[in-house]
Amino acid sequence: MKRTTIVITLTLAGTLAAFAQDPQTVAAEAAAALSAAEDVPVVTPKPKYWNETVLTNINLGQTYLSNWAAGGYNSVALAANIDANANYAKEKMIWTNRLQFDYGFLYSEDKPLMQKNKDRIYFESKWGYETPIRHLSYSASFDFKTQFDRNWDYKTPSGTTAGTEPTKNEWKAARVLKSDIFSPAYVNLGVGLLWTPKPWFSLNVSPLTGGFVIVQSERLRQTYGMELRQDGLDTSVGANYKSSRFELGAQVKADAKWVINDAFSYTTQLVLFSDYLGKPQNLRVNWDNKVFWKLAKYFALTVSTNLIYDDTIKQKEKTRTLPDGSAETYKVQAVQFKEFLEFGFTYTIAHKS
Repeated sequence: MKRTTIVITLTLAGTLAAFAQDPQTVAAEAAAALSAAEDVPVVTPKPKYWNETVLTNINLGQTYLSNWAAGGYNSVALAANIDANANYAKEKMIWTNRLQFDYGFLYSEDKPLMQKNKDRIYFESKWGYETPIRHLSYSASFDFKTQFDRNWDYKTPSGTTAGTEPTKNEWKAARVLKSDIFSPAYVNLGVGLLWTPKPWFSLNVSPLTGGFVIVQSERLRQTYGMELRQDGLDTSVGANYKSSRFELGAQVKADAKWVINDAFSYTTQLVLFSDYLGKPQNLRVNWDNKVFWKLAKYFALTVSTNLIYDDTIKQKEKTRTLPDGSAETYKVQAVQFKEFLEFGFTYTIAHKS
């Protein structure tokens, strides 16, 4: 108790002595302490010019039937997708890059073969430099499109014994090649103007666009409208056709992306091309749409469509009757359309620097 009383007395004495000091003295001491303190350096944040994202999807589908009266076949489908973006923006310059990989296949009990049902490689790059006009930029664009490997149209084999299912070899013998890697492949480079009135919409007009259509496989060159060679004749299929075709024309590319929230988005791209060297009135059309709905942290529902019209591609078969009464099969142009509804695992990697 005695010791506690001494401590309290000394504390009170020190407090009274502090209040008893001259206010000017206290202010001078405070100023001296501040001036003696070291300057704290100000760290300037590093500018962020790049924005990168990688979206991955793996989707699995399966159907199993047992004594199902309505009919059908057991099947398994697997598809994967990678959508990578790398965008750069600094002052008046922008540079956007996008790379898409799609690949999928299915196995159905009615055909003892693994069939490809999804295959695409697509890369596009756009550069822009702002003009004095608001939302308008000088632009240069590049895009490349092809697929990974072969795709077949499986015709029903003929000549099989009644009541028996065609064998694997019979299915292979009857199939018709539809596409292959670099068969076709499209490469385009254009210059023009880029209009971006809204953050979610851009319109790129390239009145001067040069490119190549490449068909490496001789068997597919006639189907994709390749020109005939002028040197000699060859009896092998497609050997008389060139492997590439140069095009010079105008291209219009419209892109839009609506992000409703972190879980739902819609992306669309429409590309129109007119070939000055061919038939400029016949537009080549590519229209892609994608709806992405993230249902949970690692699971999403995706709906995608691809529409193509190219008057140089003759894929649809028709039959006509000749004057002698015989039938002839020939190919014509047609609108190509593909749609996918997929549910599966998804993961996104985002990085900003």
